[in-house]
Amino acid sequence: MPVPAELAGVEKRLGPNRALTGVDLVLGEGEVLALLGPNGAGKTTALGILLGLRRPDAGRACVFGRDPRLPEARRPLGSTPQDVSFPPTLQVREVITLVRAHYPAPAPLGELVERFGLARLARRQAGGLSAGERRRLALALAFAGRPRAVLLDEPTTGLDVESRRAIWSHVREFSAAGGSVLLTTHSLEEAEALASRIAVIHAGRIVAAGTVEEIRGQSDRSLEDAFLALTQ
Repeated sequence: MPVPAELAGVEKRLGPNRALTGVDLVLGEGEVLALLGPNGAGKTTALGILLGLRRPDAGRACVFGRDPRLPEARRPLGSTPQDVSFPPTLQVREVITLVRAHYPAPAPLGELVERFGLARLARRQAGGLSAGERRRLALALAFAGRPRAVLLDEPTTGLDVESRRAIWSHVREFSAAGGSVLLTTHSLEEAEALASRIAVIHAGRIVAAGTVEEIRGQSDRSLEDAFLALTQ
């Protein structure tokens, strides 16, 4: 079976800047892979290529063994971009219903509303949501089509502690049921709490990959110390 998502030798320039250099990344079945790096390291560019939003200048991108620019290749994927916006006059439940309509067997509306803490917001217009509420709606949409894999770009940015923990719980449940998760983050706490594997990206290059213990170098130092050493 092809892996859910893969970058092989990917190079990408954005204008005069080299955003990715020789990036190799594999998301396996049922794992949570955290792409960990500082702002501007290339995390969002890597996800954009896997989602078919950008074309690599060199190398190869695949989702479930196919070119991610093909709509049918992306159908088993859910995603949450870093920056989200919605039609301001649509109610939350209408936004979810609109997205669910694109899938043959979507998750029930009520299940999505409850799971992502949107019940009291269901009839509120999207234009009146706070940043954290918009983030929870975006995450609900990522799971609306019952995906086999989700690609989440900074999924808990702007959320309070309670909401963040709830999202972490859902990611764990999704992975335990066989789903695959690739999430980008610059939060060491989030990576350590969720990831079965971590890939550290710095200046467009993967500088380390492995379990938390492997990234720490089998030593007593913290993940933070290891991360700082890798990204100096």
